[in-house]
Amino acid sequence: MSTAVAPPLPRSQRLRRGLTDRPVIVLGVVFVVFYLVTALLDPSLFTMRGLRSILLLACPLAIFAAGQTLAFLTGGIDLSVTMTANVAAYVAATQSGAGPVQALALALVVGAAAGLVNGVGIGIFRVHPLIMTIGMSSVLLGLVSVGLSSGGFLSGPTVVPAVLETVGGGTLVGPVPLNAVVWAVVSVVLVLGLARTGLGRNIYGVGDNPLACRLSGVKVWQVLIATYVVVGVLAAIAGLLISGSSGSVGPSQTNSFLLPSIAAAVIGGTSILGGAGGYGGTIVGALVLTVLNRLLLTLGVGQAVQQLVYGAIVLALAWVYVAVSGQRSD
Repeated sequence: MSTAVAPPLPRSQRLRRGLTDRPVIVLGVVFVVFYLVTALLDPSLFTMRGLRSILLLACPLAIFAAGQTLAFLTGGIDLSVTMTANVAAYVAATQSGAGPVQALALALVVGAAAGLVNGVGIGIFRVHPLIMTIGMSSVLLGLVSVGLSSGGFLSGPTVVPAVLETVGGGTLVGPVPLNAVVWAVVSVVLVLGLARTGLGRNIYGVGDNPLACRLSGVKVWQVLIATYVVVGVLAAIAGLLISGSSGSVGPSQTNSFLLPSIAAAVIGGTSILGGAGGYGGTIVGALVLTVLNRLLLTLGVGQAVQQLVYGAIVLALAWVYVAVSGQRSD
């Protein structure tokens, strides 16, 4: 009996499949090009200090984008991550007098609680993630406003814990900031967790085919709740790092990170339709967007032009990835 051997794929299809499986290759090239162009305009990027500034800014963006990556993989999104970060940072700052352990623990509890409410709404009551997380963002904004009012629970003195200032703005060695250690831990946990744990596999399964998951015995609502709790904790961590690097807190301090966090996950190859992608591409996506922001600042363009160029390049990167990988939303 003879066994039929499938003919080898054409070189163009092999390349396309390789880039689909490893979007980091495309983004890595884009990052190098952006970095070199920006460094030619601003030679300080060729120094240790310049490289440190890129890593320092990329870290909180990448952690926000980690949460969006998880939400995307389930077919959802979280538009409340920045307000969760703001509230968590406020809680840590107002509770700093009780000691850093209690302050940081309460901040993480805030993130987990916001994620839990999102997860319950999405997983049990079947509220669309877009609507649920917009509503949560509004609730958290109102919570901050009430808390900051006269006699409110956030109206006391706000002092960023010293440990956050050290981790958020300190240096580990050379150009590596201390917050990169937090980023590295988050990256390892997410990459290994998505690849090697039951929850990670279920996250992909729920995003790819929730009905099949239900029929196979997976409790989809539990997966969604767990996912959004993790997203909320990641948002709290990002908010704490930003407050540590700036030495202050504010009701809208992290709001500018919302759209870039979504963009980093999208151009990193994670499908917003769910079930495809991973955090590896998101890491490089966050670095690309950080260098892009530095390039626009170096060019000295106005805020309106920055938004135009920023959006155009993000769209172009998404289109290029789709064209190269052959992926379509349908």
